[in-house]
Amino acid sequence: MSENGAQKDKRFSGVKALAFDLDGTLIDSKLDLVLSMNATLEHLGHRPLEHEEIASYVGGGVLLLIKRALGEGATEEEVEEGTIHFLDYYRAHMLDHTVPYPGVRECLDALRGHAMAVLTNKPVKFSQAIIAGLNMSHYFRFVYGGNSFEKKKPDPIGLYTLLRDFQVAPGELMMVGDSDVDIQTARNAGTLACGVTYGLGRMLPEFPPDLLLGNLADLPRYINGEPEHDKREEHARETKER
Repeated sequence: MSENGAQKDKRFSGVKALAFDLDGTLIDSKLDLVLSMNATLEHLGHRPLEHEEIASYVGGGVLLLIKRALGEGATEEEVEEGTIHFLDYYRAHMLDHTVPYPGVRECLDALRGHAMAVLTNKPVKFSQAIIAGLNMSHYFRFVYGGNSFEKKKPDPIGLYTLLRDFQVAPGELMMVGDSDVDIQTARNAGTLACGVTYGLGRMLPEFPPDLLLGNLADLPRYINGEPEHDKREEHARETKER
């Protein structure tokens, strides 16, 4: 559903909790991920890849990223060595260039009255360290990563866990992400889904979100209603017209 079409939709007024994807949704981590992957490829004797190609491999967890970047001919030993090197390199450089996307802090500030969590396929310790390093930990009651459960997104186990954590119904929880993986996760768990257009992932036509935004700063007005300053401006216009 488009931004304009969704603005008058009342389904989002019942949202009590939100689960946010991390890479490509809350944080712009593209350059640090790409440089870490190319450093790993160089370590293994492979040529570097274009930044956009590596970015297209992000979202399914570290192991899948390594396998995609190395290609089908990679051996198990090469994948294992690559994973170790990538994690070591990324651990040292994961905050070199990574920042929250525009509108993220405004969104989280405006939604403080709601229960919020991070649900990502990135390893949980890396996720927690990045969130802490960006001074964003206070927004989230839970941070779950790709190794927090037996299965990763789009398996719904993470959202099922958050439904119990927050004690809310599926229709009261919204998954927010930048890729079809996030939307599929929401569909598998029966929750609402919000997609963003600026991230690393892609939205597939067969998995349309309930809401699609170009900036997370717009999300609170769909959930909270129109901001107070908008209401004041509307009242001022009505008064002037009289």
